[in-house]
Amino acid sequence: MKKILYVSACLILCMRLSAQSVPQKLEEAIVQMEADPVFKHAIISLCVVNTTTGEPVFGRQEQTGLAPASTQKLFTSAAAYELLGPTFRFYTTIARDQPVLQGVLNGDLFVVGAGDPTLGSWRWAGTKERAVMDRIITILKQQKIHTIKGNLWIDDQSYTSDPLPGGWIWTDMGNYYGAGCWGLNWYENQYDLTLSAGDCCGGLTTVKSISPSIPNFTLVNDIRVGKKGSGDNGYIFSAPYSNKAYTSGTIPANENNFTISGSMPQPGAVFGEMLKKQLLQSGIKFSGKVQTNSGAYLQKQPVHKPTALLDSIASPTLDSINYWFLQKSVNLYGEALLKRIAFAKNGNGNTDDGASLLREFWQSKGIEKGAANIMDGSGLSPQNRVTTDALVRVLQFAKDRPWFSSFQYSLPLYNGMKMKSGSIGGSRAFAGYHTAKDGTKYTFAIIINNYNGGSGEVVKKIYRVLDILK
Repeated sequence: MKKILYVSACLILCMRLSAQSVPQKLEEAIVQMEADPVFKHAIISLCVVNTTTGEPVFGRQEQTGLAPASTQKLFTSAAAYELLGPTFRFYTTIARDQPVLQGVLNGDLFVVGAGDPTLGSWRWAGTKERAVMDRIITILKQQKIHTIKGNLWIDDQSYTSDPLPGGWIWTDMGNYYGAGCWGLNWYENQYDLTLSAGDCCGGLTTVKSISPSIPNFTLVNDIRVGKKGSGDNGYIFSAPYSNKAYTSGTIPANENNFTISGSMPQPGAVFGEMLKKQLLQSGIKFSGKVQTNSGAYLQKQPVHKPTALLDSIASPTLDSINYWFLQKSVNLYGEALLKRIAFAKNGNGNTDDGASLLREFWQSKGIEKGAANIMDGSGLSPQNRVTTDALVRVLQFAKDRPWFSSFQYSLPLYNGMKMKSGSIGGSRAFAGYHTAKDGTKYTFAIIINNYNGGSGEVVKKIYRVLDILK
């Protein structure tokens, strides 16, 4: 009898839940989440609208500014599509300052960066190291240059002398995801540090290699041996222009080739040395030095400028860059796009100008000033504050633009839903689109700040809320 009563109660509960509307279900789910000890001291913000009509479906603290982490990339992505265009390309130019006489360049060879974040990237066949170097050699041979009498100048400051946003933190900026955006970027400004670890917890690891090689670079290693299977808990600390880096943390025991990745302090110098080597290997005589504008800046020396363009190297189109920007959340791409927006507007590609222009752009689209307090292009700065309402407005703006199909295609698929994720210390966020089984289309954004507990468990709880939209 008790079993029959229990089954009946379950059936009644299921019928009650199924009879609830989506807003009612979301309300109940958020109330349960707020009662969860994991979120006792957290702020939970959720905004859902009907994609087709724009009518609100549900809102909870949707006007509260929170740290959005990488969901902020949506602001940069959509604005870049609109302001630069889906077919926009970056161009890195090859130039000279003296005439070429009988195959001899009687001056300097220049590579002038334009902020292309894809130069040397492994994500496209045409941007890989081999392809870029072959392209430069081809340009020189088309000009019949077989000897360079001067130096090789790498202009890595064509945007600004400050590659990092001011709000980034020391823990991030030495690691690959905190790489600065220079006038000339190379290998996504990333290097790989390969370590070996013994079987003794607490022992010092051994540095096996740094790839690619970084000129005049010193690494002080203090990464220790952790428990077997403990994962990557190693960090690299360094800053732009510095020739030193420091490491700390642990990697698992009994690992012979364990790789963590750092950010190059001066990618232009790495690129220049590689190009010098390639010139010699291809039979072009060169006995000069590799000079960078950033190096001259440090030494307070004058820089040389080209007078004649030889040719250029084009990046992939913006829509292709945006795919990786959102799919793999490449912070460098966001900073490059932000700086390019500023450069296109006023010829000064610095982060502050780009962030200001981004805020102005979204204000012109109806997002209030305080609802999108944007400090960078990627969301890595913990100073960023945006509302879930603003995120939804960005997504709603995008759906009506001619580039929307490309934008939507670039969104990752999580939990069976097309949405961008975000994660920094104490913050988890998702924003995107979903079509329910009944055909209703939803645009949504959820941000949780200051939760207590593991990120993985928090994500599962968020998914349970978002499942209501299915």
